[in-house]
Amino acid sequence: MSQEVSGLVQGPGTGGSRVDESRVPEPAGEDQPETTTAPAGDLRTGTPQGMSSTDVEQRSRLGRFISMSALPGDRLVLIASARENEAPDDIVRALERLPEGTVYQTVSEVWAALGNKNETTRW
Repeated sequence: MSQEVSGLVQGPGTGGSRVDESRVPEPAGEDQPETTTAPAGDLRTGTPQGMSSTDVEQRSRLGRFISMSALPGDRLVLIASARENEAPDDIVRALERLPEGTVYQTVSEVWAALGNKNETTRW
């Protein structure tokens, strides 16, 4: 058994020169598609269902300027936290659009209140 895996343990990977020839996968034929880890065509990028990668990045950007101590918090607390964390003007302007009197528990709730989509399913 140790001889069978020695090429994987000591060699430069599955396609390296030390690998036993019988363990190297055969290439796809002329009329065959290349092998992939995403047979359905979608690569798993970590983007949750219902959101685009841009949405995830923008929500994360918003979250960087809202301290954990500001949550749960209302509009004024969130704006104060963003200013304290030197948020860019566009983030502060977005938070100023939030309705007064609503207490937000998470950044996702703030994101949704600003008119954006959160993921449709979680885990």
